[in-house]
Amino acid sequence: MGILNVTPDSFSDGGAFFLKKDALEHAYRLVEDGADILDVGGESSRPGAIPLREDEERERIIEVIRELVPTINIPVSVDTTKHRIAEEAVRAGASIINDISGLRDEMADIAISYDVPAVVAHMHGTPQTFGTDMMKGDALAEIKRFFSERTEQVMSRGMREENIILDPGIGFGKTAGQDMEILENSGWFSDRYPVLIGPSRKRFLMQGYPGMDRDDATAAASRTAAESGARILRVHNVSRVISSLNGDTGE
Repeated sequence: MGILNVTPDSFSDGGAFFLKKDALEHAYRLVEDGADILDVGGESSRPGAIPLREDEERERIIEVIRELVPTINIPVSVDTTKHRIAEEAVRAGASIINDISGLRDEMADIAISYDVPAVVAHMHGTPQTFGTDMMKGDALAEIKRFFSERTEQVMSRGMREENIILDPGIGFGKTAGQDMEILENSGWFSDRYPVLIGPSRKRFLMQGYPGMDRDDATAAASRTAAESGARILRVHNVSRVISSLNGDTGE
């Protein structure tokens, strides 16, 4: 899953693809590099990020999705926590909803109504507290309990099992040690649903992979996640991760 941030403030590439022309060019580059899915988002979830108004998010991503979808042959997902934005994105051609806030009631209803796959993500706290309020105790067990509860709830509302994707939320209120545990146990969270892991360029990599630049560390983390059972890897540098998965360690 290639990341397309149409934002001025994302932590690693904010502003680089903020204009529609630049966003589309980068999207095509990700496809050429081998992405299987494009994840388009207009609101940063970096630690400390300020919530974005709905009209601003709409202006950033809906036209990008509308122009992008007919020109590529892979699915587009929309990265949003706002159910109205998700619905507009699906109407514009997005075919996956990626909701870091856990696919709660109104968002679940949109996914069910349009019968599209959706990511159920675990988030401890909010982007405003990610750097200060960390999970305590057995994070893996707590995340697994959350997934059990949320999947049961969305399925009781009418979600089809084959449309559920799980994301344990690396970096979302976890310590570096907990993030590494998630990487090394990705497949443990479910044997029924595909697990998405998003380690790309995140702060924990500096501790987990000291001395490596963030793209090489992302590639190493992605390889660990894949080997431990992750089915989807959400990354910025698609070509570097694919090379790593094919055996190129970059050394």
